[in-house]
Amino acid sequence: MESKAFRFACWIIIIFLIIYLGSLVNFIFRPIAVLFQTLFAPIVIALIIYYLLRPFVNILSKKIHRGVSILIVFLVLIGLLTSAVLYIGPIIQNQIMSFVNNIPRYANMVQEFFEGLQEQPAFQNVLDSMDFSLENISNTLSENLQGYLESAVDSIGSFIGAVANFVIVVVIIPFVLFYMLKEGNKAPMMVINQFPAREQEEGKRVLSDLDNALSSYIQGQLLVSACVGVLCLIWYLILGLDYALILALVALFTNVIPFIGPWIGTAPAVVVALFDSPFTALLVIGGVVIIQQIESNVFSPQIMGRQLAVHPLTIIFVLLVASQLAGFIGILLAVPTYAVGKVIVQHTYRLIRIRMRSTPKKV
Repeated sequence: MESKAFRFACWIIIIFLIIYLGSLVNFIFRPIAVLFQTLFAPIVIALIIYYLLRPFVNILSKKIHRGVSILIVFLVLIGLLTSAVLYIGPIIQNQIMSFVNNIPRYANMVQEFFEGLQEQPAFQNVLDSMDFSLENISNTLSENLQGYLESAVDSIGSFIGAVANFVIVVVIIPFVLFYMLKEGNKAPMMVINQFPAREQEEGKRVLSDLDNALSSYIQGQLLVSACVGVLCLIWYLILGLDYALILALVALFTNVIPFIGPWIGTAPAVVVALFDSPFTALLVIGGVVIIQQIESNVFSPQIMGRQLAVHPLTIIFVLLVASQLAGFIGILLAVPTYAVGKVIVQHTYRLIRIRMRSTPKKV
């Protein structure tokens, strides 16, 4: 036991020494970091689309050549996206223009609300104790407005750079996606062939479990989010809520974030409903609560199943840590990354146990 503990401590010291020495030669690892940052976004996006399109490509490739089936799926996808833009685009544009035109009215309503609130004696006592008033806020905003404008001008260059990077990513993704769909089945075998012959079956099992974990999460989560978005759209239309389509799209996209995403997506709808009446806002909240119960008890179990087998409390902790490490991107990738890591750790632990049992004990 002492020998094992000593060796373990030595390995820990060696690992930390390697990390320290690596930090001293940052110029060597900097190009690697830039390469990773450049390729990360297109690969992740292409991987998500890959898992969405792979089932259709696999079905078509049973009848026709795989390359042709990929092109057919691409053409169908482009047709669907074009139809969606042509049909939904004008509606979204009209709702955005309506919102922009109503901004002065909303600002007046907010100002009237605060002015009425200030007339309440209890609230006025709180404001006096905090040295808080709308005039102070207006003065502060006016003083800082120039700084905000200067920052916005300075960030124009960064914005142009971000747009250029976005265009490059959009152009690269179809090519990456094509080769992933065409030769994606060959990549696992290339990895497995690097294993010793006696461990190749175990390698296939590990890669299969990783593939199932990723595909079940990505396909299931996006399908569940689409169902939630449709239900939210129906509920907002029933309530006659302004900008129903935009608010439903916000709910759809934010629902991919576990636990906190649905409530982030609900917040804009509640704010818009408050301009109508507090009762409408309560109806929005009540409807979203019911939709989330349907999603948790009907959609998720039926669509996603229990393949990830991750406890809800574990997901919360993972999201908290990921948000501190990588912000919004970390929140999006936290659960699938944890699921993949869990599969790797489980198989590694099982392999170690098997080897320990198969190793003959010294007499």
